[in-house]
Parts: sequence; C-alpha cells; structure tokens
Amino acid sequence: MKTPAAESVPVPDAAAQAANAGNVPPIAARWLAGSLVSVCLGLAVQFGLAGLPAEARIALLVFGGAIIAWTVLKLPDTPVAIGAALILILTGSAPAERLFNALGHPMIWLLLAAFLIAAAIKKSGMAERAALRTVARVGSVRALFHALTAVIFLTAFLVPSTSGRAALLLPAFLAIASALNNERVTRALALLFPTAILLSACASLIGAGAHLVAADFMGRLGTDVDFMRWLVLGAPFAFVTTFAATEIILRLFLTREERALRPVLPAAVARDGQRPQFAIGLIVAATVFGWLTTRWHGIDVAIIALLGALAATSRSLTGVSMKEAAKSVEWNLLLFLAATLMLGESLIESGAAKALVSGILAKAASAAHVGAWAVVAIAALAALLSHIVITSRTARATVLIPVLALPMAAFGADAAALAFLVVVASGFCQTFAVSAKPVALFAKLDRPTYTDSDLLRLALWLLPIMLAALLLFSLWIWPALGLPVAVSSSGVE
Repeated sequence: MKTPAAESVPVPDAAAQAANAGNVPPIAARWLAGSLVSVCLGLAVQFGLAGLPAEARIALLVFGGAIIAWTVLKLPDTPVAIGAALILILTGSAPAERLFNALGHPMIWLLLAAFLIAAAIKKSGMAERAALRTVARVGSVRALFHALTAVIFLTAFLVPSTSGRAALLLPAFLAIASALNNERVTRALALLFPTAILLSACASLIGAGAHLVAADFMGRLGTDVDFMRWLVLGAPFAFVTTFAATEIILRLFLTREERALRPVLPAAVARDGQRPQFAIGLIVAATVFGWLTTRWHGIDVAIIALLGALAATSRSLTGVSMKEAAKSVEWNLLLFLAATLMLGESLIESGAAKALVSGILAKAASAAHVGAWAVVAIAALAALLSHIVITSRTARATVLIPVLALPMAAFGADAAALAFLVVVASGFCQTFAVSAKPVALFAKLDRPTYTDSDLLRLALWLLPIMLAALLLFSLWIWPALGLPVAVSSSGVE
C-alpha cells in the first residue's frame, strides 16, 4: 500500500526537467528554419519567375507556404490547407466559387457516402464476423496471416480511409490475439494489420483520400480515372505488395515452428442478429457492382455511393440512422480534401504548374539523356521516403504531385502516370508509429504489440521490395494496361 507521501504529486527529476526544457529549442528552430525557407521561396518566385502573372506567382507562394507549414513547422494539415485556400481568395488570385465548387466536388460526395456506408458496416460487426469466419478453420499461423490479409485487402473497396479500416478491423484483431495468447505471434499479427491496411489501399479509388487528389489531377492532365480504371491499375500492385509484406512479417518475426502452429480461434458471433448484416452485405455488394459497371449504365460513382448510403442508413433495413452514421464521418478529411483540390486547381488554372515544368524542361534540355528507369526510380524513392517528413497521406499526395510528378514530367515522362506512381508509393509509411494513423493505433493498444525497432526493421525490408515493384509496374505492367510512362522520344524511353 502506498503511503500518503508516495501519493503526492512527484517532483520532476533533473532528467525530466532537462527533457521538458529541450522541447523549446526545437520549436524555435523550426520556426526560424520555416522563416528562412519562406524568405528564400519568396525571393525565388519574385525574381526567378518575374515573368509569370501575379496570379500564378501567388499560387506558387501560397502552395510553397503550405508545404513549409506541413513539413517544417509541423502545423495541422486541415487548418493549413483551408488557410491557404482563403489566402488565394483574399488576394484575388482565385475566385471564392472555386472553394465552394471544391466542397461540392463529386469526389467529396463519393467519400462522404462511403463514410456513411462504412459506419453501418462497423456497427453491424459484419467485417469482424467475416474475418473470424474466414480464419475459423485455418490449419496454421501462416494460413491465418494470409487469410486475414485477404479479408483486409477486400475492405479497401468498402471503407474510404485507412484509419477507418483500422478502427473497423480492430475488434477482429483483439479477438484473435486474445485467443492465440502468444506474445510473439501477437506482435507479428499487430504488424500485419496496419501494414496490410496501408499497402492494400491503392487497390481502390476510395481506399485513401490521396487517391481522390490524384484522380482529380490526372483528370485535369487528360487521363480520366474512374473506379474500374483505378481497380485495374492499382489492385494488381496492391495484391503483390500486400501479400509480399505478409510473408516478410512471417519470416522476420516468427520461427518456422511458430508459423506452423495450429491456432485455436474464437467462433464468429453475429451482432444484433444476422438480418442487419445480411442487408448491409447486399447493399455493399450492389454499391460495389454499380461502381464497377459505371461505364455500362453511365451513372456517376458518387450518385451510386449516395444511393448505397441512403439504403445503409435506413434504420428499418440496417438498424443505423443517418444521424448516427454522420457522427463517424471524418469531416476533417473532407474539408482538407476540398481545400487541397482547390489548391491543385489553382496551380493548374493559373499556369503556375506549367511554368514550373517549363522552367525545369529548359534547364534539362541540355542535360544528359535520362532513361525511364531513372525517372521512375527517383520519383518512386522520393515518394516512398516522403512519409518521414509529411505524415498525412493526403498531404503527401497534394505536395508530391505538383512538386515531384509534374516537374519530373519535364524529362519526357507522362505527368498523369507519374502522379499515379507517387500516390501509390506514398502508401508505404510503416517506418515510424507517427507516420500513419493505423500504425499508431495498433502500437498504442493496452496489450503489448510492437516497438519502434520492430517497425524500422520491417520498413528496411519492405523499402527495396516496394521500390522494385514500382519499377516493375511503372516500366512494364502499367504501360501494358494503358498507362505508359514515356511520351517523348527525346526524353524518357
């Protein structure tokens, strides 16, 4: 039993005081660095791009300022994006209607409807039940991991964010981990869930908000991407990398004997009866079928999603009301996405993006010949490592497409193909717990899961595999599917 003295408020020791004191200089250093970089950016735009219209220069300055706020100052993503959009409006470089139109963009409505459907799925326990039923009779830990990977992969077509999928699948993880009662297997299982969630996201257009940013950019660049088109391009890559990551986790963190263990798993239990789950299953199946067949019937994917959301939030059918489902919508993500869509449109409409590409092309004209593999390798590696600096995946897409994909197109590469490449690559973010919300969620559970060193070890093995897969798909597979990298014989070949 503790004495009264032991229950009193402890006095911080010298080490704790030093640690707390050490928090101030980094903050001051960030603001000093941000100020210096901002001044350099302003001088570069003012004197290096003096021939650009004022609207284009302001767009570049505002966009550059947003990048500095996200990366150097570590400010929250959504307020920075909205603030940047408002600056464009207040300076007269963009009409207010552009922001209002962004809020009404079909991608926003698609994401909103998908969140409502996901809320009904989560409340019904359908995903948990499906996961437990799938793995109920597996013969080994290895088979268990691959069966779970398949379930997680399929959820990319149902839930519109990686953090939402993590929350949806968490009950299944907890049930399986409790039944296994094996610390080493639980650690590997905890690594599997966020890794599979993040890598499988690129299979679906609604798998991450970053994909909607990329699809909007690609459409403006002349390459329209609908749900089916994204599926054809992204699903094979997601399948290969997700199951490869599963095998790496099994081999890195479990012995052969542990991989061969026969797990005893809990039985799936229906939540609130089976009728709501059956109804939601039919609604989800009809919605996904409608997305896949949009080229046949001509109905926009956002309209199909809204129809599905209306059905999924009918209390008589699923037991979930619209009001209940709306509480789980990630409004923060929707606002951020709308603001970033406006920023991207302003860069293109003002001519800032074209000027950036033209300037790099002029400097690169006299440079040595650049092969396709070099362009892809540089873009892919930069995108793979970008999560170290920019923790938000949607923010990474917003930054990487104008700053990396469009300039790299100056070497003769297709800008839309590079935009798709960097967004797919940005799904790799398992190096640190703070790099992605699913990783942080499974790292901070009550039960022991994985450590920072476990994440770093996994990332060091995944990085070269992801880079090799991106080169393979960009140079051979995606071109065969109609998304070639090379467009200029004088640049990339």
